[in-house]
This record gives sequence, C-alpha cells and structure tokens, in this order.
Amino acid sequence: MHSVVCLKQVPDVTEVKIDPETNTLVRVGVPSITNPYDVNALEEALRLKDKFGGKVTVITMGPQMAEEILNKAVGMGADEGILLSDRSFAGADTLATSYVLSMAIKKISEKEKVDLVFCGKQAIDGDTAQVGPGIAARLNYPLLTYINSIEDCNTENGSVKVKRKVKSGYEITETKMPAVITANRDINEVRYESLPDLIKAARYKAIVWGKNDLSLEEKRLGLSGSPTMVRDIFAPEEKHGGEKIYFDENKADETIDYLINKLVPSVIIPN
Repeated sequence: MHSVVCLKQVPDVTEVKIDPETNTLVRVGVPSITNPYDVNALEEALRLKDKFGGKVTVITMGPQMAEEILNKAVGMGADEGILLSDRSFAGADTLATSYVLSMAIKKISEKEKVDLVFCGKQAIDGDTAQVGPGIAARLNYPLLTYINSIEDCNTENGSVKVKRKVKSGYEITETKMPAVITANRDINEVRYESLPDLIKAARYKAIVWGKNDLSLEEKRLGLSGSPTMVRDIFAPEEKHGGEKIYFDENKADETIDYLINKLVPSVIIPN
C-alpha cells in the first residue's frame, strides 16, 4: 500500500494579515502551521500503512521554509518527503497548484505504484476545497470527497470503501484504486510522534523538485497559469443582536400580532 499525502503550509489563523496593496496574505514574520485537515489526511494514510504495510510519501509545494512541515510529517511516521519549490510556482491559484501536484504524483507513480492520494478537505487560508478535485481530474483518478471514515480497503482486488458526508446525512461508496480522498477533520484522532520518528525527522532532508524536474509547461505555472485573482478583501458587516420579545400571558394576542407583523409585515391580521 503506497499513499501520497498532499500537505500545505498555511499561516496560523490567529496571525493572518493582508497586504492592502496586493490583497494577498502576508507570510513574512507570520507563524506557519500544517493545514489541520491535511494532518488528519496524513494520519489516515499512516493508519493504512500500520494495517497493510507499505509506504507513505508526503509532498508540498512552497518555498524552502515549507520543508518544515515535511519534517513534521516524517516525525509522525511518513517515509519520504518531497518539496516542490521553484520561483515559477509563486502566486499559484488552485488550478496551477493542482497541476504541479498532479505532475509530481505522476512522477512518483512512474517509479512506484500509488494506491491512494490523500488531501485535506480544504485549506484554512483559502477554503476553496478545489485542489483535491483538481488533482483527481488531471490524473483521471476516482474522487472521494468529505470522507469521515475508510470502511474497507481491499488490497487484493484494489478497491476502497468509504463513508462520506453529504447534505442529507452519510453515504457509503466504493471505487477502484488509485483514487483521491479528501478528509474531514473527524475522520480520526491524530497520533503523537514516537521518539524514533522524531529522531529521524530531525536528521531528515527532503527531496526537492523544481520546474525542470517535472517537465512542466511554463504557461501553466504561478501567476501566469492562474486565471483567478483576488480583486478585493473586506470584512463583512457586523451583525447586531435581534429584538427580544417577552411573552406576557395577559397580552398574548397583542404579542402574537406584533410578532407576525415583524416576521411578515404584509400579513393583515383580522380583528
């Protein structure tokens, strides 16, 4: 069983700052963490490794400082970390990001078969939930989103069965591997790092791949390959508390009439 887990380094949400000139996140001097949904995705991949054996590869796209989250993943039990870093990747939106990640996964699979690709449901800085589906579309893998649990993973016939959250409740669905899974936070409880893995992580140096290592098309990278842009950022209007209506048994009819007129002003209340 070989799982590839996509991680993203994001600003700590308590320290988010916006550049008023560019409408982009200010990352310099802001503490960074691993996207929480991605940590749960990693945990689920590690649980499959514990059960079936195999390997967990973690990948992230970003500057050199993003290597930190790969080391933390190795500290949790991942076997290999790959940093996708190149100046031409800067400013990528979800379309350009999923392109680079999918090409990296394709290169990994050419060397060693990939069974499952894990992503967090969404990133807490962008909240788009688009990268996982974008990877699946480019690799032509089945897509399983909003996963709450992996019900079964059959390595003999190459299938995976999952429980996923939908508007009406939950559904059980099954597909062939390789597949892309996007994980909800409640899919598991994240483990504590073991001492041997922490020692390994302290010494670990991630593999670094750039544009030339993946044979990427320049026009599909970074800002030039990103059709979306942030035009404006603003805080939503502050919501004020609603009106409180106290019920008086002695004035029940008046209170009910007043409430109905508040909710539906056009209603005519008969005498």
